[in-house]
Amino acid sequence: MASAEEGEGIFCNIQTWLDRRQKQGSMPPAMMTINQLSEQAPFTTKDGSTIRSILDLTNAPVEKQSLAEASLPVGAKTDRHYHKLSEEFYFLLEGRGVMEINGEIRAVGPGDAILIPAGAWHQIEATEPLRFLCCCAPPYSHEDTYFA
Repeated sequence: MASAEEGEGIFCNIQTWLDRRQKQGSMPPAMMTINQLSEQAPFTTKDGSTIRSILDLTNAPVEKQSLAEASLPVGAKTDRHYHKLSEEFYFLLEGRGVMEINGEIRAVGPGDAILIPAGAWHQIEATEPLRFLCCCAPPYSHEDTYFA
């Protein structure tokens, strides 16, 4: 086993170890982006929901996906729409609602993960104040949101 003096083992300085691996080409350059939800300004999307973009094209070097927190007050619902390119996941954090995808309707609540395929008409309505995460791949854009 190599000694700590050689920069290996549990006693090595982690940054020194990472630097050496990057110089050797065995690791890509480190790039970390951390965005705090509370620092993201809310806005209303084209479908009518209020969101805060956590990681997307406007605030991070994302390429293939986006993550946002969405909220709807009791009785509110998104406008029924679809995305030609983006597949979406909704992950419900708080509240209850009714989810409709291509005419199929189901009650949803905390802990539910919902897959919305690209091209699928969808709408969510809050029966309680609703808060959920929305992940889109490719990243969400207003230009990829279509209505009837």
